[in-house]
Amino acid sequence: MQLGYVSVAAPGGRANEDFVLAGEDFVVVLDGATRSAPRTGCRHDVAWVTRRLGARLGQLLVEEPELTLPQVLAAAIERVRALHVDSCDLDHPDSPSATVALLRRRGAWLEHLVLADSPVLVELTDGRLEVVLDDRVDRLPAYDLATVARLRNAPGGFWVASTRPEAAEQALSGAHRLDGVARFAVLTDGVSRLVERYGWSWRRLLDTLDEQGPAEAVRAVRAAESADPPGRFRGKRHDDATVAFGRPQPVG
Repeated sequence: MQLGYVSVAAPGGRANEDFVLAGEDFVVVLDGATRSAPRTGCRHDVAWVTRRLGARLGQLLVEEPELTLPQVLAAAIERVRALHVDSCDLDHPDSPSATVALLRRRGAWLEHLVLADSPVLVELTDGRLEVVLDDRVDRLPAYDLATVARLRNAPGGFWVASTRPEAAEQALSGAHRLDGVARFAVLTDGVSRLVERYGWSWRRLLDTLDEQGPAEAVRAVRAAESADPPGRFRGKRHDDATVAFGRPQPVG
């Protein structure tokens, strides 16, 4: 695949809790959920979990190509769980977690998987633009700490990659024939907010990535955030921003 990407921490000097990893046939993008509860039951921070989950996703994609993408995600969660099951309370509802968005070229297909609110964009050669976005977190009845903890990785709530491998079964996954794909993007909500907050269309975002590169999309996000009055939107004013853009190479 032809691929370019960028990952930039939010202004303020905190560690980047996003993660991106790419290979010849795949791209993985994760967005770590910034700690909101005073205790998580885990001695590790969000970035520790996100980087180890991303590394194991990459390893499995390379070494076990016969696995489906949900199977890859479940196995990666299990492997990260094993790293700290003896040191941390992995049953704690606020254990560190991450969204997952990934693409894989396998044979004549471009496969995708999305868990939580990091979307995948796929533009087809007939001009259609498909947006794969898991928006369950936007449909919670409330966003106080207790409600979010109760509904995280629970029926009727939302699902993220944390300590429960069965969360992979809740991911949105599918595939497109490779010869029917014109271009694609994988991004965290630190970039998709251009659409969700600031009035861009998905096609404008894809065109910007294509014509000016991923760094320009991040520059546009920072400009929009800086111009926006504080408190206008729920959540962080600035966020880590990660985006990958590419085109599939011909099979063979």
